[in-house]
Amino acid sequence: MAKKETFLQAVKEGYTFKGESVKIGAAVLDGEVLTDAGVYLPLKTMNRHGLIAGATGTGKTKTLQVMSEFLSDASVPVLLMDIKGDLSGIAAAGTLNDKLAERCQKLNLTYSPTAFPTELMTLSDQKGVRLRATVSEFGPVLLSKILGLNDTQGGLVAMIFKYCDDSKLPLLDLKDFIKVLQFTGDEGKAELEKAYGKISTTSTGTILRKVVELQQQGADVFFGEKSFEVDDLMRISDDGRGMISVLRVTDLQDRPKLFSTFMLQMLAELYATCPEEGDLDKPKLVMIIDEAHLVFQEASAALLQQIETIIKLIRSKGVGIFFCTQNPMDIPSGVLGQLGLKIQHALRAFTAADRKVIKQTAENYPETEFYTTEDLITGLGIGEALITMLNEKGIPTPLVHTMLCAPRSRMDILAEGEIENIISKSKLAVKYNTVVDSESAYEILTAKLEEAAEKSAGEAEAKAEEKKESKGGGFFDNPILKQVGRTAATLITRGLLGALGLGGRSRKKSSWF
Repeated sequence: MAKKETFLQAVKEGYTFKGESVKIGAAVLDGEVLTDAGVYLPLKTMNRHGLIAGATGTGKTKTLQVMSEFLSDASVPVLLMDIKGDLSGIAAAGTLNDKLAERCQKLNLTYSPTAFPTELMTLSDQKGVRLRATVSEFGPVLLSKILGLNDTQGGLVAMIFKYCDDSKLPLLDLKDFIKVLQFTGDEGKAELEKAYGKISTTSTGTILRKVVELQQQGADVFFGEKSFEVDDLMRISDDGRGMISVLRVTDLQDRPKLFSTFMLQMLAELYATCPEEGDLDKPKLVMIIDEAHLVFQEASAALLQQIETIIKLIRSKGVGIFFCTQNPMDIPSGVLGQLGLKIQHALRAFTAADRKVIKQTAENYPETEFYTTEDLITGLGIGEALITMLNEKGIPTPLVHTMLCAPRSRMDILAEGEIENIISKSKLAVKYNTVVDSESAYEILTAKLEEAAEKSAGEAEAKAEEKKESKGGGFFDNPILKQVGRTAATLITRGLLGALGLGGRSRKKSSWF
């Protein structure tokens, strides 16, 4: 059998699935696009997670845009982490140009410009639906991992949460946590030590510095109310398509600590909220993280372990997670091993280190008789990729050089007016963008300390007055009256002594007078 026929048969057998699937491109062999060899994504295995990798300018962002469009068409909600700020265009219809027309011709497709149902979200003061979470929702374990605390410091954080629960002190934002932390190390130390055990002043100081470091990355705007509900990420639009939530985090590129904090909280909340689903026909939610290295860039070993654990377990909740990054080595090996779908765009070999990475990357893909993987990775064109995934039985599909479909939505950002128009029509913006400042630990403790200070000042004043009165001895102890009394007593005494002839010395007259 000829090489081409063998290849066509392998692709058709490997990429034909029993359940619902979506076509994302066509196979390429020896530079020829084979329209009969379609490459499909099975929706049933989209909760097995995935990786989209490749050098800058090779088409990674457009690939995740295409994936989001097909998932939306299949009534699967999508959450997009837009780090570079170039994904908002998915809310508007695209425009046909010469390059798109050429690609559609090669793939034997008709281009149909389409706008997709979109929510624009933000973690900061940018325009969009504000996502927030309370400190209480993080809990002591997750917060300790975020702050990179040791066991002793983590135990103190757990004690603080326990004290706040017992004392009905809501921990909503970082201001609340800092206030309780300061109270723990100062005015309330004796009270807490009596109930919960010894408190190290050194530990409270270290934790406070870690919280301040998190604040420096803008965490104050993330912690607070109204807390976001993950069910609002899993909505279906009125026309039956899955909502695409674009989280615009362009201002977090230089604040990886905050970004990883949000990501871990979001994953933990999804895992805690969603029930066990088993094998669904399609996922309940797919999360795609662009520039995924920011999640792991400043993560501690404990934080990486937490992420890896959640990645392993969350697929049983019907949630799929896809990481988009330049270098597959950016993803920790424990996480990389959990990613069933791999879409590898071109890598560049400028240095010896680059060539080593390319060789390692090629070794991560299934062996194939049709390509020399290591050489092909450097020769892929824009919008082309090597693809392999897991089928319904969990078996990797053949590695295929694929020309990917082009996005039907706009491959550019929205104008300010278009962004404002989307947000003005958003029901979620009305729900979450109203500022809420409920009475919480900060206000309660501040009032408690002020009351204690006033009481202490009143008691001190009363004691001072009492002491003054005890020293004064009343009306007859007045110093002026005492002096008058002493003078009168002296006169009386002298008078009595004079009458008795004892009034003092008298001069004797000289004898010769």
